[in-house]
Order: sequence, then structure tokens, then C-alpha cells
Amino acid sequence: MLDTQVTKAPPSLLYMVKQVELVVRSHLDELVRPSGITALQYTALTVLERHDGLSAAQLARDSFVTAQSIADLVRSLENRGLVCRERNPRNRRELLILLTDAGRELLARHEGPVRELEERMVRDLTPRQAQQFRQALSRAWHALS
Repeated sequence: MLDTQVTKAPPSLLYMVKQVELVVRSHLDELVRPSGITALQYTALTVLERHDGLSAAQLARDSFVTAQSIADLVRSLENRGLVCRERNPRNRRELLILLTDAGRELLARHEGPVRELEERMVRDLTPRQAQQFRQALSRAWHALS
């Protein structure tokens, strides 16, 4: 008699990472929607919070969007008063994107709910496992960058 049970391979890590990304983005969109921004715009604001005064190209790279789409994203944030653009004093042809006080206030309003989302994501992990998860994600990103 033939064994008809087929062992299914587990989903690939790439698939699982994409699943996590999509569910995080969905929840993040829900959290920031009342402020009139998207998860992608929120991500760009958090990048500027850590590294203020970036060029559009650098902001695009650090925000995981294309150079083409960053222009619309920045324009929208600028129209809302959340960022501003200033000439780079070292290279007058380059514009730097800076977080405004209104942008910082928006980030402060969402700090708690976003932290709760992150905590929810790792709530079934021990603190050590959560730290290892963070380190593993960082190493995976560096390996591919």
C-alpha cells in the first residue's frame, strides 16, 4: 500500500516576511489614518525623526520607496506642514527634507499606539526572543543591502 500523505514544505522565509510586512502595514494604516497620512508617509516621518535633513534620494532609500514616488510623498507631507525643504548649505543645488514641529507632534501622538502594535506583534516571544528577532531581522537586512 502506498503512503498517500504528502509532507508540505513550510512557507519560505521570504513569504513569511512579506506576510508580516503586509499585516503590519495594514494595522499601521489604521492607526495613522485619523491623522490623514498613510503608513508610508508615517515611515518617512520616522526616518526623518532619526536622521533629519536628508536628501530625497536618501529618504526614499531609508523609507523603502522609489525615488519617483518620494517626490509625491514629500509634496503631500509638505502641504500638510509636516516637513519642509531647505537648500543644503554645502551643496546649494540639493534640497534637504526636514521634519517640522507639526511633524514631530504627529509622531508623538502615535508613539504609544505604534509601540503597542509592536508589543502585540512580539507578545508571544520572551524578551530575549524579541531581542533575537530584532537582531536577526537586522542581520538579514544587512546581508541583502
